[in-house]
Order: sequence, then structure tokens, then C-alpha cells
Amino acid sequence: MVKKNNTFPENIFQPQFAVAVIGASAGGLEAIKLFLQALPQNSGIAYLFVQHLSPTHTSILPELLEKVSPIPIVTITDGVKLQPDHFYVAPENVIIKVVNDTIKLEPQSSKQKKPNAIDILFTSVGLVYESYAVGIVLSGAMNDGTLGLQTIKSYGGITFAQDEASAAFDGMPKSAAKSGVVDFVLPPAEIARHLIAINHPFQAPSLTKTEDQDIFKQILTVLRVRRGVDFQYYKANTLKRRILRRMALNKIDKPADYLYRLRESKAEQDALYNDMLISVTQFFRDPQTFDTLCKDIFPTLVRRKAGANEPLRIWIAGCATGEEAYSMGMCLQEYLGDKASTMKIQIFATDISETAITKARTGFYNQNELDGLNSSRIAQFFTRVDGQFQINKTIREMCVFAGHNMLKDPPFSRMDLISCRNVLIYLEPVLQKRALNTFHYALNDSGYLLLGKSESIGSLTDIYSTYRPADKIYLRKGPVGRFMNVTSVSKEQSFRDIDRGKSTEDIKRDIYKIADEIILNKFVPPSVLVNDKFDIIQFRGATDNWLGQPQGKPSFNILKLARNGLSFEIRNLLQQAKKSNQPARKYGLFYEYNNLQHFLNLEVVPVTDQDELYFLIVFQAASSSGLQTAMFEISRKQEDVTYDESDLRIEQLERELLQSRADMRVVSEEQEIANEELQSANEELLSSTEELQSLNEELETSREELQSTNEEIIVINNELIDRNNQLNTVRLYAESIINTIRDPLVILDKQLRVMRATKSFYKKFLVTEQDTETYYFYEISNRQWDIPELRTLLDNILPKQLEVNDFEVSNDFQYIGYRKMLVNARQLDNYDEHILLSIEDITDKKKT
Repeated sequence: MVKKNNTFPENIFQPQFAVAVIGASAGGLEAIKLFLQALPQNSGIAYLFVQHLSPTHTSILPELLEKVSPIPIVTITDGVKLQPDHFYVAPENVIIKVVNDTIKLEPQSSKQKKPNAIDILFTSVGLVYESYAVGIVLSGAMNDGTLGLQTIKSYGGITFAQDEASAAFDGMPKSAAKSGVVDFVLPPAEIARHLIAINHPFQAPSLTKTEDQDIFKQILTVLRVRRGVDFQYYKANTLKRRILRRMALNKIDKPADYLYRLRESKAEQDALYNDMLISVTQFFRDPQTFDTLCKDIFPTLVRRKAGANEPLRIWIAGCATGEEAYSMGMCLQEYLGDKASTMKIQIFATDISETAITKARTGFYNQNELDGLNSSRIAQFFTRVDGQFQINKTIREMCVFAGHNMLKDPPFSRMDLISCRNVLIYLEPVLQKRALNTFHYALNDSGYLLLGKSESIGSLTDIYSTYRPADKIYLRKGPVGRFMNVTSVSKEQSFRDIDRGKSTEDIKRDIYKIADEIILNKFVPPSVLVNDKFDIIQFRGATDNWLGQPQGKPSFNILKLARNGLSFEIRNLLQQAKKSNQPARKYGLFYEYNNLQHFLNLEVVPVTDQDELYFLIVFQAASSSGLQTAMFEISRKQEDVTYDESDLRIEQLERELLQSRADMRVVSEEQEIANEELQSANEELLSSTEELQSLNEELETSREELQSTNEEIIVINNELIDRNNQLNTVRLYAESIINTIRDPLVILDKQLRVMRATKSFYKKFLVTEQDTETYYFYEISNRQWDIPELRTLLDNILPKQLEVNDFEVSNDFQYIGYRKMLVNARQLDNYDEHILLSIEDITDKKKT
């Protein structure tokens, strides 16, 4: 039996349909109703809906949704199997995860911090269903769902967010949109329609059609020719989802129509290329992995380099916008501390996307992109600049960012650590193996390789050993100088050519292109390409007979370069083509050159499908025969017409006069329209000025009112300060009076705890505040006041509003000996739950 030698073993579970996971919070009920109402009965998609719910609240959400849903509503139970065209609703107080096609429920712990159920479910679906996953964030506060959408996007899924205008609470959708991972921002009903449109083409049944497969291959060929990147061995499902997204954005239903659009539009080629390169990352992604790097890997590498006096070299392959590279730098800075300045650190961060590399080099990130960073790291490693955060220069100087195709370009060498996370998941086994061989060549002996959570070395156990399986960290082993399979170019191209940066196209020119050039140069009439300002940006063929550089300051404006008599005609044709967006032609134009009379056929063709406006101006020499021949109309027959030179000149002048009158009429009409527009604009400006003046007066009135209110607040605040000072003075005055009273006083609460006692009490009974206050009155002084009759009297004071008068107590007190005391007690005025107790020593009076 022949064993299939895949680098990554095939996943047993292969998705058969798309799964759309939907998260919402406050205001989500109305949004999900609108979404459901826009769904058909047979979309072929399974839907999972999770919403923030109180753990103690029994949800009736399924009953509410059944009234508007065209598909069955199912309350999720543990172990239920996902089926297309079913809408699954999460119950309260559980965490939901998807394992293959089965939903698993876990109870929420009441003791721990409440987990983010939305992000957990989004992440679970993204990991399992990859390009078949769809993430949708609807109305809600906070930022739930953003991290989950990043996972779905990074695995090739499609992402949606509700637009702010239709969201009752825009916190969740706004956070998702700002993260840069959302494909579509739409109202709920439009989200449903776009989702169905994206899921319809390229579904499993149509993949068997040779026609669709051919179109898919042709699309990849266009990208390879125009952008130089071969996506042939990238995961087909992921690429098709990206294509479907571009089709939806361009409102194109048929793949063949999109192929035509792609061939004609450079802007669309750029857009699709950037979509193919999924640049999703974040700072300190997978914190446990970085914890292992800081505590285990970096100490080992630093010890090696310190002994060898060599720089520490790290390669981040597929660095996206730089978050992982900077996270590595921060980790090293934290580990080394003050020693960081004494050690040379080189972090090489590469990516195939020039757009991502450009952003990474700047080191600027917005608030949402700092997820994964705590406040102390932000304060230590970032500087706030114009509302954004820039990584500090110390960390930026560690990192070198460069555009690089790790599957084609020569790799770096002598690396101590290579991190290539969540890149190999997009590649077919042949490219995975090539990449891992390249990393083996680039690593030092016993160097470390870090892969993503869903990636592994597969069958390449002869060149790598597992170091930390949970963190997907591997050690390089095997012979030094193992074969490096770097490029996919032909065998004739040597490594010397690669070192010189010489491309395949420079070594061997395409014979078909050479043939095209011969035909173009020999048979196609001369022409020039001009922009919307009529400046020439390209000459195609010899145009000396019609264009020449004037005296004085050099110029590329075609109206200045045109020979005598042609400038007027060229201007007219350009204006006609610009106004109608259709080709404009004139035949048998008369002009003079080198004191000779010449005739010309002229055509101006607007160049469409470009972001800017361009015109192709085609010249064709003419004579007294064949003047009516069109340059691009093959069906038109040649006419052999002979003209008398004087008649021809008269006819030419008459045409010019008629054209001049027509042009004057057009100019006059346009000027009249322009005057009317200027007058209207002037009236609008006057109206706006009046409105601004009125608004300014209102603002001035508001400012005065605010100032008046502020002054009143200041006055009231001063009065309150004065009143507080008076109260404080009265309090001190009252305390002074009380402290002059000779007899001890005690204030009790309704439970007979001592709230406060005067100085005479502490002096009389030789006790302290710490031993007295907050204790029960009958417990203090070794329970010497624990007299049942006295407790009964005191307990009845507040409920029955009684008083205790001249209650005599005889006792041997701990510190002052045998004494007779007279106790009086009553409710404290203005305090319903306080008792005032006075104690008088009558021992000496009794003796006398």
C-alpha cells in the first residue's frame, strides 16, 4: 500500500456546507429578525446565534424568532448535529463550542470572570470550518466578536458587521469594523442577501464543472502574470471565497464575467491580490506561546549568543502588519532589561504584501489594534501621536521589514528562531514541504521553529524534532546544508542569477510577446496616450509628422506639440470623447508641415476601467484617396475618391467654420450654465453665511449662559464651603463644651454598642477608646456593666421611648475599686436609633 506523503495530515472532518455564526447583544433582537426575514428557505447554510443573556433569565428568544423565520429554529442542546438551513439559538448560562459538525455545551462558572461567549464560539467555528466559516456581528455594546472575527478571517472565512446607522447600539459593529477584518458593513437584511450571493457560486456541486474550474485557473493565471505570485498551490477553497467576495463587491454574478472584469481592470487585480493575502494578526497572539518564549526559549538563545558573542537573529515569515515582530521585540526587551543595550538583536520580518510591510515599518497602530496589550506595556513601549500609538524607537530599531516571498526568494540564513504562524494553513502540501525545507536551511543547528496552532511539521520528522507540542515549537535537526528548495523557476536559472536579482523574464523573453511587438510596430498606426490634462504620458510609434516640440519651455501637452492646424481639431475631439465617453473621429484633416500640405485621419478613444481618465489619440496619414477610411472599422470598405486640391481646401475651411460656430455655441451655452450655477452657488453661500452667523449668535448665547451657570455654581460652591466651615466650627465648639462636663457621657446604638464616649469617661474608668468603642456596653471593663435590670431598661428606651432616671449601680470596678454610680439614659434628640447615657459617681455623697 502506497502511503500518501503529505506534510500536514488531512483533517478527518471535511466541511460540506458553510456555517454562519452570529453574535449580538443590546438591540440584537430587532437586527436578527430583519436578518431572518431576508433569508430564503434553502440557502444551504447552517446558522448559529449567540447573544448576551442573564444567567438567571429564562430566554423566550426561540419563540420570538419562529414567528418571522423561514427556516426551523432550534434551541441548542449538547451534542446536537449541525444541519444546513437550520437556525440554532444558544441557551443562557452556557459556553458553546463546535467540534467538527457537533455543538458542545459547557456550563459557565459563577466563581470565575464571565467569559466572552461570542468570541469563544466565533473562534471555534473559524478553526473547524476555515474557509466555510462566516462571522456576523450585529448590534451590541462593548467590543465582543472582534477577536472572533479575526480568527475567522485569518482562516479564510467571510466576515460581516452591521452598519452603525441601523444598529441600536454600535459598540460591537464599530469595534469590528475598526479592526480592519470586516469584509462587508451592511444593514441586517443586506447582510443576508450578500451572504446568499457569496455562498451560491463555486459551491460543491459546481466544482465538478470543467467550465468553472477553467475560469478559476484563468483567474489565478491573471494574478501570476500581473502580480508575479503563483497561487496555484494555495488552498483552493480559501481562494474561491476571496474571489466570491470580490464578485459580490462588484455586483457580478457569473465567474466568467468577473474574469473579464479582472483582465480589463488593474485596480481590480490589485484588490483581488490584496484580498488573497490575508494579513490578520495581533499583538501577543496566543499569550501562552509568548510566555514559553520569554521563560524558556529566549533564555536559552541569550546564553548561546552571550558565549559566542554573536547577534540574536529571528525571522518572522509572513509578518503581516508587524504586530508579531514587535511583540517579539517587547518580549526580549522585558527579559533582558538593562542588558538589552549590550546585546545585538536582529528581527527580520517579511511578508509578500507590500501594503502590510509599509504599515509595519511605520509602527503606527490605532486603539483597537492594541488588543492583547496591557496598560503597562502600552505605557512602556508606545508613544501617542495624533490619536494613534507608535511603537518606540528602541523596539523599531530591532526590526527590519522587507517584502519577501518565502516560497520563491532566497531565504535568510543563520537564524536562531523562525516564526511562521498561520501561513502554512493556506498552502497545499507541496508548498508546505517547500517552506519547511527552506526554514531548515535558514536555521542554525538546534534552532527553533514556531508554527501556528493548526500547523505542524507533519512527516518531516527527519529534519525537525518536537520541543513544545502545545505551543507548536520545533527544533531543527539533520545534516548541515540540507538541500534548499527555494524557487519554482526553471532549472536553467542558477543561484548566481538569484543573487543578482535577475528574474526569469530577463533571462528568457516570451516568444509570443516578441511576435506581438513585431506586429504592433509594423502594422498598428502611431498613437499617443494622454491623461485628463491632455499631457502625453506615452508615445507609441513615430509621431514626428504630427507632433513637434515648440520653441521655448519644453512641454508634453499635446495641444502645444500639435503641428500647425491640428491643435484645434485635437482639442475638439478630446472634448467630444470626454463628454460622451465614446470614441470621436475626423477624416481628411488638413494641416501644414515643412511648407507642404498634408491630410490626416484622427481618432480619440477614451480608456475605460481605470481610476483616472486617459485618452488614446491615433494618427493615420491620408491623401487625396482613402480619406474616409476608419482606422478601427474593418467592415468599412476602402473608397477611392479623387479630390481637386482647391475644392478640398474650400471644403476643409467650410468644415472648420461650421465646427467653430458649433463650438462657439457650445461654449456660450456652457458659459451661461456656468453663470447660473455660480449665481446659485453664490445664493447658497449667502444663505450659509446667514445660517453660520445665526449659529454663531446661538453659540455666543450658549457660552454666556454657560458662563452664567458656571458663576452660579461657583457662588453655590463657595456658600457650601462656608457652610461646611461653620458646621465644623459648631462641631468643635460642641465637642469643647461636652469635654468640659465632669460626668462621663456615652452614646450607644440600638444594639447597645458604644458609638462614642467623652474624655471624662475614659479618665474616670481608666480605659481606652480601642477597648471601648464598637463593643457592647455590657461587655466593656470586664463585663462590669452587665447588670440584667440595667440591660432591660436600656433595651426598652428606643422601642418604648422610655427614660432611665437615677438608676443606682454599686460595683467593684476593675481599676477604680468599689463605687456607687447613678445612671441616667434617654433617646438622643434628632437620632432615632441612638441613646445618650450619663454616669454620676455618688460614692462620696453616700458616705456623707
